[in-house]
Amino acid sequence: MIFTCQPGFTDLLAGELSTHGFSPVEQGAGWVRTEGGPKTELPDLCFPQMALFDPVEIAADSVNALAAKITEQFLASAKTERFEGEWPFLFEEAAEMDGLGRRVKGVEKMVQENLKKRMSRVARLAVADKPRGVAQLRGLYVFFVDFKRAYVSREAFFGGQRRMADDEQAPSRSYLKIEEAYIVLGREPGFEETVADLGAAPGGWSYSASKRGAKIVAVDNGPLKGGAYNNYKIEHRMEDAFTFRPAPDQVFDWMFCDLVEEPHHVMENLIQPWLERGWCRRFVIILKFGRVDPLALLRDVRSPDSVFSRCATNIRVRHLYHDREEFTIVGELK
Repeated sequence: MIFTCQPGFTDLLAGELSTHGFSPVEQGAGWVRTEGGPKTELPDLCFPQMALFDPVEIAADSVNALAAKITEQFLASAKTERFEGEWPFLFEEAAEMDGLGRRVKGVEKMVQENLKKRMSRVARLAVADKPRGVAQLRGLYVFFVDFKRAYVSREAFFGGQRRMADDEQAPSRSYLKIEEAYIVLGREPGFEETVADLGAAPGGWSYSASKRGAKIVAVDNGPLKGGAYNNYKIEHRMEDAFTFRPAPDQVFDWMFCDLVEEPHHVMENLIQPWLERGWCRRFVIILKFGRVDPLALLRDVRSPDSVFSRCATNIRVRHLYHDREEFTIVGELK
């Protein structure tokens, strides 16, 4: 398989894959090729953004030759298939290689033209975009590792990560993370649902929920800014996130938490009481791993004894497109 990730985190991707039985045999900026691994469905993985199944290596010197080989590979594998609706047609390239993107665009355009000549109806149904959300889909996926070599796959898994559009009223870039996290969970706050945003300042996550009509309690001693400031949907509590407690018998529909704190301290002293006592129904939590071993922290989160395993379901742990040295955990209480 080939797994892709955010550039700069390739070693962590390779390390995570190794813990799940995959054997990394080659890697570059933002990608790892593996052998072995589970024979059934993929485990829930944090760092991969896309995983290509059974990739076939294609090598050639020119754009024309690469496009011809990719076209023939697709036609040979698709000759017995029925295409009844839109299907993914995705070309991507390894990061940090100047000029490779232009070459890939040239190959992609030529493959499109080839398919229009050979399978015009099928070509019209091709969609050059990733699916929105977590999905495993059949299509045409081409990943270039350099100017002369690409891998072609017909089946891919997507972890839900994707680049999000900014909002000029959002008080911080963290707004992008919560917008992306909704896609990974497959749900977002609804109208009149309640949200406890712990460590809210400057208010990017609270602002995101307010746009959907939710009612937010933003807990932070710091000020709210931008679209979160004086927002009638947001009640700002000047309190410590670690000591804030819901009112008796109050259960929030959502709990948000993005704190610049040691992750085990956050899990033990904030997340654990919220989940064990059922103070929320769903959660989006970020844990910072800049000063701890990220893979050891992942093991702790996924441990059968962790508060997440004991109290929650539908858990997904992801290194988001907009995450830095952190990962995001989404889920629901059992």
